Amino acid sequence: MRKIFLFLIVCLCSLQLSAQEITSPDKNLTLTFELKDNGIPTYRLSYKRKPVVKQSRLGLETKDAGSFAEGFTVADTRQQSVDESWNPVWGEVKTIRNNYNELAVTLTQKEQNDRRMLIRFRLFNDGLGFRYEFPEQKNLAYFVIEEEKTQFAMAGDHTAFWIPGDYDTQEYDFTKSKLSEIRERMATAVTANVSQMSFSPTGVQTSLMMKTDDGLYINLHEAALIDYPVMHLNLDDKNMVFESWLTPDATGAKGYMQAPRTTPWRTVIVSDDARDILASKLTYNLNEPGKIDDTSWITPVKYIGVWWEMITGKSSWAYTDEYPSVQLGVTDFAIAKPNGKHGATTENVKKHIDFAAEHGFDAVLVEGWNVGWEDWFGKSKDYVFDFVTPYPDFDVKEVGAYAESKGVKMMMHHETSSSVRNYERHMDKAYQFMKDNGYDAVKSGYVGDILPRGENHYSQWIVNHYQYAVEKAAEYEIMVNAHEAVRPTGIARTYPNLIGNESARGTEYQAFGGSKPNHVAVLPFTRLIGGPMDYTPGIFEMDLSKVNPDNNSHVNSTLANQLALYLTMYSPLQMAADLPENYLRFPDAFQFIKDVAVDWDDSKYLEAEPGEYVTVARKAKNTGQWFLGSVGGEQSRTSEINFSFLEPGKTYIATIYADAKDAHYKTNPQAYGIRKVVVNNKSKLSQFVAPGGGYAISFVEADKSQTKGLKKL
Repeated sequence: MRKIFLFLIVCLCSLQLSAQEITSPDKNLTLTFELKDNGIPTYRLSYKRKPVVKQSRLGLETKDAGSFAEGFTVADTRQQSVDESWNPVWGEVKTIRNNYNELAVTLTQKEQNDRRMLIRFRLFNDGLGFRYEFPEQKNLAYFVIEEEKTQFAMAGDHTAFWIPGDYDTQEYDFTKSKLSEIRERMATAVTANVSQMSFSPTGVQTSLMMKTDDGLYINLHEAALIDYPVMHLNLDDKNMVFESWLTPDATGAKGYMQAPRTTPWRTVIVSDDARDILASKLTYNLNEPGKIDDTSWITPVKYIGVWWEMITGKSSWAYTDEYPSVQLGVTDFAIAKPNGKHGATTENVKKHIDFAAEHGFDAVLVEGWNVGWEDWFGKSKDYVFDFVTPYPDFDVKEVGAYAESKGVKMMMHHETSSSVRNYERHMDKAYQFMKDNGYDAVKSGYVGDILPRGENHYSQWIVNHYQYAVEKAAEYEIMVNAHEAVRPTGIARTYPNLIGNESARGTEYQAFGGSKPNHVAVLPFTRLIGGPMDYTPGIFEMDLSKVNPDNNSHVNSTLANQLALYLTMYSPLQMAADLPENYLRFPDAFQFIKDVAVDWDDSKYLEAEPGEYVTVARKAKNTGQWFLGSVGGEQSRTSEINFSFLEPGKTYIATIYADAKDAHYKTNPQAYGIRKVVVNNKSKLSQFVAPGGGYAISFVEADKSQTKGLKKL
């Protein structure tokens, strides 16, 4: 249902310096727009009379059309209110309310032949979105952005959870520090990656999470990133002012524009309750409604895969070690000697299909099935993969028929090696190959430096490539899970076949030396603000030398924490990432992964503090069953919650999977206990959480006969 009220149209030609103000529907947030001396557009934002963003400049500079940051007069302002609801194809909740008050300010530059720019502000109960719009006009058609000058002037030296500004990767551990400490902490925050490009000693990435000394939680990000470069933030650490910093292309240009055009939305989510940050749907609401008419083929997926064994080094993507280089169409793999470590064999994949079928998983991912992995990385090589030619030991038809006979779907893998031109050349053929062989989902990868050379992962041209891949996949009714691509900005509302992304430091880094034990208590406040992450949880064997004697890495998590991730790291695409044999060692804990849903009608955030803990309860779509997950940080804690989300008057058996008292992510990660108790919506729980730990609960409605002998909570 949609309600729009247009309640003010005012011409302010004679009142250039007067401030324009709107409040959020609940009156807690106030947005003020004002033109300052020399026609400089500014804004400020407050929450319950506390400053969130102090007066900050707006606008952008161009290479060829002068400045859009000063010399303005106000030509017109319009306000409207919108209150509507929409139903996502998949998500944390069944229905999303889109309720905001809007201020649209049309600005004119008299000395530039009356050039016009419109700034549109939308103020929700949970935050602000604003963007620049360039209407069609005689005196403005094409222009090249030199830099966007949007500012976010902070009201203090806030505590921030940040990763270094980088044109090519988000795969960093988060650093917690004061804003004033970013400069001195940057050197240790920038850790090695296969492709990276830092730009400033005070540059950070969005989504940026902050907390003020007086208890406000502030998140800076962007929404609806379409045909535009990624926005980073560069901090003036003397004045605590962030300014937008766009990702350049190979020529140094920040963005090519053609009016009529709009920029992405710049977002500020704010609350005095951290749970509101996690529950916010502001990012999705600022995106366009869905453009796929028939979405019946888009379905949430729980999967396993031939993946972790390669990540840990137990097996390899490559088929042979014989060739120093490979040329597709020239190299004859039929006569090559297998290396004996190749993971994507027909036999191995069939074992995974059997496991998936026996334990109720929807799909099996297979990496390393296609020729070219022998010299794919780091060679600046354009033609690496064709995405349709299998190695001799992987029979596509046989595997497909076997999977179909077991009621299991196969998930395709496309590693592009960041040669986007090559991928686009092969995309139609590759997607058609998928459809011909029963694949309806693809995990794509963009590891390494971008080809064409000099481009960055987050520049406008490459952002357009990621979007092209998603839209092209929709034509073939294929779901996309993009790794190493641009971090999401709510695009999945418009194209819900974008069912997952990586675009952050995922579980694989636990095999490359580890991540901080509180990493998963930060990601929901940062990376997940724009959309779900394919984090690949479910690791049960933390000592990776037991998987591969040559790998001494340790997974910095308890087993109970790994179970909780299926709730706290929301995604409609969830992997049970460990080796099947490790699940068989812990069948009682594995039961939770088999039971937990991946699509939801409702979600209730019960506890939240960035970097310390997240506790959420979710109600499964179609079945109505509730599940709960809680993850902690580096220190042990006691979680205190109630079960008021359960339906009144009903009795449930709660199966609690939790850390043992002596559990610890480093020294005793597999220590857990499982207990069953009887609960209702008035029950309360006090639960121990170990360092790097957590707990998970499944709730099943029960009658008196089923609860006999069980303890009541």
